[in-house]
Amino acid sequence: MKWLGLHKRMHQVRTYGSYEVFIDDVSAANTNALLKGNVCETIGPGKNHPAGNGLRIEAGRYQLTTQFGKYVSIGFSEDTHVAAKPQMPGIALTGTGERNGILIHPGHPRNEGDDPPVAYVSSIGCFNPTRALTRQEDINFFESRLRVIALINSLKQFHSDAFKKANNTQIEGAFAVVNGEPMNFLDDDTPVA
Repeated sequence: MKWLGLHKRMHQVRTYGSYEVFIDDVSAANTNALLKGNVCETIGPGKNHPAGNGLRIEAGRYQLTTQFGKYVSIGFSEDTHVAAKPQMPGIALTGTGERNGILIHPGHPRNEGDDPPVAYVSSIGCFNPTRALTRQEDINFFESRLRVIALINSLKQFHSDAFKKANNTQIEGAFAVVNGEPMNFLDDDTPVA
């Protein structure tokens, strides 16, 4: 993931960046376009200490694991009519210092029943994959969820043993790399890829 800058819409601010999945230094987006796109997170600067600081995580390299809690890596809902129906798909990052519960998960609505199911940013410290957005646009849950499911499926193909049991398991050789610590505002209303 590469941070590009901050989006601001009235009183709401988020960090905006891009992501791409690589397997053995080759882009996986060649086989699935959903494995490349954009990502939203809360504002910076990145801080992994103390817990509960309300900021994005620091730039760095983080081990990926399966996740089983509110978000799961196996047995998640694929409902296409009810946004954020439990369980939602997600993958966890470890090695985040005092921070825990740092996930890659779909951006989801603030209120159940929101139509369309959108959010400007959905969490603190977690990554919400999305299509390219302007600073004015919300994340669409259904589109974001497709991206998270594509990531989970790619990780299952890469290391299927980690997905055999419903407990948090390290996905050998799989990492999220977060680059950059921008604090600049992106003032263009054209989507930045």
